Parts: sequence; C-alpha cells; structure tokens
Amino acid sequence: MKAIVCTKYGPPEVLQMREVEKPTPRDNEVLIKVYATTCHIGDVRIRSFNVPFWQMIPFRLYLGITKPKRSILGMELAGVVKHIGRDVKRFKPGDEVFATAGFVFGAYAEYICLPENAKRIKEGLVALKPSNMTFEEAAAGASTGGLTALCFLRAAKIKEGQTILIYGASGSVGTFAVQLAKHFGADVTGVCSTTNLELVQSLGADRVIDYTKEDLTEHSKRYDIVFDAVDKLEKAVAKKLLKKKGVYLNVVRNFDSEESIKTEDLIFLKELLEDGKLRTVVDRTYKLEEIVEAHKYVEKGHKKGHVVITV
Repeated sequence: MKAIVCTKYGPPEVLQMREVEKPTPRDNEVLIKVYATTCHIGDVRIRSFNVPFWQMIPFRLYLGITKPKRSILGMELAGVVKHIGRDVKRFKPGDEVFATAGFVFGAYAEYICLPENAKRIKEGLVALKPSNMTFEEAAAGASTGGLTALCFLRAAKIKEGQTILIYGASGSVGTFAVQLAKHFGADVTGVCSTTNLELVQSLGADRVIDYTKEDLTEHSKRYDIVFDAVDKLEKAVAKKLLKKKGVYLNVVRNFDSEESIKTEDLIFLKELLEDGKLRTVVDRTYKLEEIVEAHKYVEKGHKKGHVVITV
C-alpha cells in the first residue's frame, strides 16, 4: 500500500511517499481503508520535533531518538472497515467509521489497523461515522480536535451560566471548544485574529475579541474559565483574566487531561454532529501526495479549523 513515511525529524520534505506492507488486523482490531485524514498540528510538531523544552527528553524516549519509531504519522481519519479480527463485535466490513489514531499514528496511509475497544486514546478510538457527514468532514478534527476540547472543558468542570474565554477560537481545538462550551450552557468569548471574527461568531460565540486590536492585559472582564487552545497566551495574562476561583487550562501544558478520553466520548461527539449541534470547519483540502505542502501551510500557524488530506 502507499503511505507517507517520516524519514527523520526535520522540515516537511522529510515526508516521503513509499510502498509499505499492508497491515493485518489482530483478533481485536479492524482494518480500515482510509478515505480522508488531516494535517494535525500534532503531526507537524512530531515531524519537526517542535515540542516545549521540558518535554524534549521524555518525547525523544517515547517517539524515537533521531526519527519517529512509528514512521507513518497521521492522527485523525475517516474510512470504511474492510476486515475485522475474530473477536470484534461492534463493527462489520462495510461500516463507515471515523477515528483518532492517537499516538499509534498511521493515518497517512491507504490502510490502518485500530483496536475495536481501546482503553486509552493513545491506542486509538473508533466509532461509526456521523451519517450526515462526508469522509472529509468526519476526519476534520471531530476525532482529535473535538475530543481534546471536550476533555478540557470537562476538566474545567464547565457548567451552565459560567463565563469562558477561549484563546485560539478559530483553530482545530478552538472551533470545537466554542461550540461545546455553548452546548454546556456557558457564556463564550472567543479570541482570534481579524480574518476569523465572522467564523467564530458563526460557531455561537457570544462575543469575539480581535487580539490584533485589543490588548488583553487591559481587558477588564474576568472569567470562570480561561482556555488557551493554541498555547500562545502568556500564563500571567491568562491568570489576570480569571475570577478569584477561576480555572486556567493550556492545551499543551495540561495535555495529560486527555488520558481520560474514552470511546464513549467519540460516540457522544458523533451524536452531536448528527443532530446538527456541532460542525467541523475545513480550511483547505490536499491530496496525500501533497502532504509536504499541507505541512508547510499548517506550520505557518494561521489555519482555520482543519486541513484535510484525501487518500
């Protein structure tokens, strides 16, 4: 099968199309033919090994010293089940699914094997695809972006009537955070650039702050929750924006919150998507052979929602 292989840590050009062996599902796994994946910021950071200084040593040990141990990246996908292991009960060949591959990676390929009922997001989670979505829409962050936003909002114990400020409201995590926060009954303030104001408003934000025109250090309003969805808001500024007993969360520094994510959470998002209470935002679409260009675009840090890769 065709796959994109990360030959070493470095610029986008280290990603190369190769012929690799097609995987075979174990007893508890499903073999999925990948129709769409995404260029996730996580893929970009791993490919370039652009991680915070305090994470460098543990990440090198876990991911690989000079190149990724799992050389086929790709964290999000949607496709069709082709074969199942003998112990699989939830799926059958022909089922349309969407999934997060987690730190198993492997979505930059024509086929991937994932466990039917993983206990942790790191092992990958699979659910039936929302019936009202295309493969491209389903792959676009509903698995990882949506799950990340969901777990952080739950970690903050968000509840009806609370106020929340979401910094990076137009990104892959932020677009879901805005919608989910509204679903839980919160009053939402989104922070983004001028070009994304209309988008964030359309997602349901009660108000939007243009960070290119308003200085948050001089912002007078205080919030129950401040969620930095892009790891670009200075911690001191975030703390200043909080109420006395407010909660501050950072998508990178508190990433261990994601350990609690389960398959049931992916099914919860599926139901919201099918009910029209949640939607994905697709910025651009590239073909698998254009993966280098996709990584270059995402690396600039200005994408709206998600960048999809068709396989």
